[in-house]
Amino acid sequence: MPTANVATARPWQPGQAPTAAAGLQLLPFATGLDHPRWLHVLPNGDVLVAETNAPPRPDEGGGLKGWIMGKLMSRAGSAGVSANRITLLRDADGDGRVERREVFLQGLNSPFGMALVGGHFYVANTDAVWEYPYATGQTSLDSGSGRKLADLPAGPRNHHWTKSLIASPDGSKLYTTVGSNSNVGENGMAAEEGRAAIWEIDRATGAQRLFATGLRNPNGMAWMAAPGGAPLLWTVANERDELGSDLVPDYLTSVRDGAFYGWPYSWYGQHVDARPQPPRPDLIARAVVPDYALGAHVAALGLAAAGSSPLLALLPGGAADGVFVGMHGSWNRKPFSGYKVVYIPFAGGKPQGLPVDVLTGFLGPAGEARGRPVGVAIDGRGALLVADDVGNTVWRVAPAPPPPR
Repeated sequence: MPTANVATARPWQPGQAPTAAAGLQLLPFATGLDHPRWLHVLPNGDVLVAETNAPPRPDEGGGLKGWIMGKLMSRAGSAGVSANRITLLRDADGDGRVERREVFLQGLNSPFGMALVGGHFYVANTDAVWEYPYATGQTSLDSGSGRKLADLPAGPRNHHWTKSLIASPDGSKLYTTVGSNSNVGENGMAAEEGRAAIWEIDRATGAQRLFATGLRNPNGMAWMAAPGGAPLLWTVANERDELGSDLVPDYLTSVRDGAFYGWPYSWYGQHVDARPQPPRPDLIARAVVPDYALGAHVAALGLAAAGSSPLLALLPGGAADGVFVGMHGSWNRKPFSGYKVVYIPFAGGKPQGLPVDVLTGFLGPAGEARGRPVGVAIDGRGALLVADDVGNTVWRVAPAPPPPR
């Protein structure tokens, strides 16, 4: 059995909130949501939030170990029924709090990633990417107007069910993450067909191809500038369990076309994991070393490019470029790790230096989880939005106003 150290979910009480870094102001942008997991900001400033949870998975969690894992996930606040909807949040007066809330799209199947290209809105359900017509300012979409663009690996096991989504800079392609169907292939590699990967989807035809493989559970994605070349795709990925509290580091990495990142046969390049059988020395030999270790079991999920956010000038080091990462938090490490949002500065197109804490305090004094950060996004005014699925809140982090004269 793996190490089990679960932070019991006890959502925020009145007067409680996470702690923002010095010089930053925290506001509850929207409260009373139903397990908000992922965010997308529309060009007019409206914010979309996927209220979602795992789909029914009859083949997942069998046996004594599966039963115990189910109990642990319930204690962590991850066992509810999915609302299966996307909600639109509008801050019309710009005060950092939502005045208008509308059901944007409903009747979905564990939705997660979202993207907008021109007049087409895309959502990654757990089993397929769907396309809907969209006009700027629209507050709801007709669920009957959608068409399936591409199927995604799912099925009755569907161990890692979340599917993130991002459009290419020119809008011609979509990229979607698909996590593994196990920890280290213990259900057989036939169950991993098309999984532990990032898929590329042609937006015009729906044609699909594997873009990168060997990524156990990739989630958030972002495009970052690369010196002297086209922007590079980056992702955060959760690595394997059951090797102790300090292995294996979750990571942030650039994603190269055709690259293999090791799972399940090795980690961080050529560090061999002997559990998957038969071994694949041919794949281990070409496994790519990720760019940046985030720490073991931090459960990095959200990723957002900082762009020109005014927050950067207030963070230590005054970096001109970087990313925000939402760390959902460990359930299998002593002591706890993650449970915060960090900023990672970039220089020369690569991560540089240690992460900077931006939002902390999600764990209470008794080790209870008052909230757990998931998706992160930059809003229309450069503030950071954070989806908190235990606290059922979207938080907004902005520069603190100057003190009154």
